[in-house]
Amino acid sequence: MKLLHIIASPRGEKSRTTRIANEFINSLKSKHPNLIVEDLELFQMDLPTLNQSVTETKYMTIAGATLDTASQFMWNEIADISKSFVSFDMYVISAPMWNFSVPYKLKHYIDVIMQPGILFKFTATGVEGLAKNKKMICITSRGSDYSVGSPMNVMDFQESYLRTIFGFAGITDVSFVNAQPLDYTPDLATMKINEANKEASDLAATINF
Repeated sequence: MKLLHIIASPRGEKSRTTRIANEFINSLKSKHPNLIVEDLELFQMDLPTLNQSVTETKYMTIAGATLDTASQFMWNEIADISKSFVSFDMYVISAPMWNFSVPYKLKHYIDVIMQPGILFKFTATGVEGLAKNKKMICITSRGSDYSVGSPMNVMDFQESYLRTIFGFAGITDVSFVNAQPLDYTPDLATMKINEANKEASDLAATINF
């Protein structure tokens, strides 16, 4: 089994989100020692720019047109990143909440990998996701409390977005561990991080391959 850890925090070892994700991964590896884990540090990646040329190439690809050498090279760079994503069996996304949603680097990465013919395809009856039978764990950290029942829950566009976009690609087995609220007081933050670590560890114990 291959697990891709998509790290969407720029804070490195200081990231609370990444530390909780590592708690999950380490617990999972304790149960499944043969698990292969690859880290993808999005803030250290130079992702392809999705400019006009790339967009036109995408529509040419959808239409089945023949690409010239430059366009093919450009498209191969994007397709390779998308195909690499699909090659994994399981995903962990560690992402702090930024402005009620995801960090821009994660959105950029999703825009790169979400390509027709690789993560989804158009059929006579609609769209079919191609990344099926895979599991995703999303570890998030939030400054405020966006849990169900909280007045701020309606502002949580992070979980709904991630469930929707990866569900579009066929990944419907998605679990969340949300550490929140972390910016009220230091003591409360410590307690909530400890709770999230336990939740992550307990979740790992339920996963079988």
